[in-house]
Amino acid sequence: MGVKRLVCSVCLFAALGALVSVGAAAAADKGASAGWPAWRGPNRDGKSPDTGLLKSWPADGPKRLWHVRDIGSGYSSVSTAGGIVYVTGHKRGRLILTAIADDGKVKWSKDIGRGFTGSHAGARSTPTCDGSNLYIESGIGVVGCYDRSTGREKWTRKLSEFGGRVPTWGFSESVLIVGDLAVVTPGGTNFMAALDKKTGRTVWRSGRYGGVQYSSPIYVEHAGVPMVINGGHQGLAGVHAKTGKAIWSQDFAGGNTANCPTPAYADGYVFWSVGYGKGGICVKLTGSGSRIKAQTAWTTRDMVCHHGGYVILDGHIYGNHSSGWTCLDLPTGRKKWYDRGVGKGSLCYADGMLYLFSERRGKAGLAAVSTKGLDLAGTFSVSGSGPSWAHPVVVGGRLYLRYDDNLYCYDVADPAARKVTVAPKPDPPPTPPPARTDPPTPPKTTPPTAERTCRMWWNMARNYTAIGKPDKAKAYLKMIVAKHPGTDWAARAAKRLAELK
Repeated sequence: MGVKRLVCSVCLFAALGALVSVGAAAAADKGASAGWPAWRGPNRDGKSPDTGLLKSWPADGPKRLWHVRDIGSGYSSVSTAGGIVYVTGHKRGRLILTAIADDGKVKWSKDIGRGFTGSHAGARSTPTCDGSNLYIESGIGVVGCYDRSTGREKWTRKLSEFGGRVPTWGFSESVLIVGDLAVVTPGGTNFMAALDKKTGRTVWRSGRYGGVQYSSPIYVEHAGVPMVINGGHQGLAGVHAKTGKAIWSQDFAGGNTANCPTPAYADGYVFWSVGYGKGGICVKLTGSGSRIKAQTAWTTRDMVCHHGGYVILDGHIYGNHSSGWTCLDLPTGRKKWYDRGVGKGSLCYADGMLYLFSERRGKAGLAAVSTKGLDLAGTFSVSGSGPSWAHPVVVGGRLYLRYDDNLYCYDVADPAARKVTVAPKPDPPPTPPPARTDPPTPPKTTPPTAERTCRMWWNMARNYTAIGKPDKAKAYLKMIVAKHPGTDWAARAAKRLAELK
């Protein structure tokens, strides 16, 4: 298929809250917000930067920190920044943006426009945090920039301006931030488009490449070439991140019922797996500059992923396959194992562990990353209704699970890994220096005794030390040693001299 056409995609509530920038600014905040500024994390690859997490869960699951109800129905995941959790929901036909503090208290909720009321109504886009702004794409195709502190609207654009038409299950991508650009996937006459993230002004249009679907784009730098990659109704495509010019395309799953998961990139390979019996494709990027090509490395039916996604770790792909989970070798596609696990669902990765979340009955599971099999190290369930297509998020030692109009937060940090720093006992404050720059001249009227002389010289040395004049302090200490040898004062002075060297 022509490389001059471009791909478009919007995830069928699967990639449901799809993107934030991957090679562009990613906030690294502390606490509940550290390292998860957008859809699928700081690099849009489903991987958390967290360490020091539990390797198994108690029988009833990890400790629940809080539960916020009535955030609105939907399938979007959460993003975090500055100690605040952001999530979208659907209430009475309106799209609601909610900000929640890390103690579980709602800071504010903002109606940001009409929501998607078609099949499987509900919020889809995961908010993208970038500096003081949030970027959200509604199910009906309105892209907006909002103030992160208040939810106040700064600008909006309609994807219909680029020829985009609302797909069957609504626009579902999350906005991708690449440098100063907010990249979206309208489909239609422009598969992708880039807007100035500050003003919403159009910077580039990619051209036509089939219709939009439900995936979110990723940012990749390969052989020095910055590109945005996404999947659409026609297949998989990559465009130049600075110009929107088509670089390569791969006709896979063209005409499929719905192509939802976000592509993944590692070691020169781009992997994309979709549902409805299609399976996955892995393409190898070769060449450089304007001659980058995407050659099919392999295709597979051993990972048929409706929406739950996958992560690439150490040359292997772990992800949802039909009603369970599978592991594939990245270079060859060879299947390592398949396991039912918690059933069909979504996942993320953190600290050597896979966090699984079933789309039914709200069941969460924990398993160590292994090419030998899936061994669950704990499960528990949360309440909600209908299918749960929101991906789990692990950041700042916390696990966030969104099920319908509920948001749950759990403590998954390992107490044994928490380092408690005890401040050392402070030294007693030094004797205040004299008010004058130099100590007063010793009185000469009364001849001092040896004891009084040593004490006076000692105090002079101490005062000079306190005002930062160690050489003068040493001079008085040497006088004690020289003039009164063999005394306790001489011994103390000699010891202090050794300390001052």
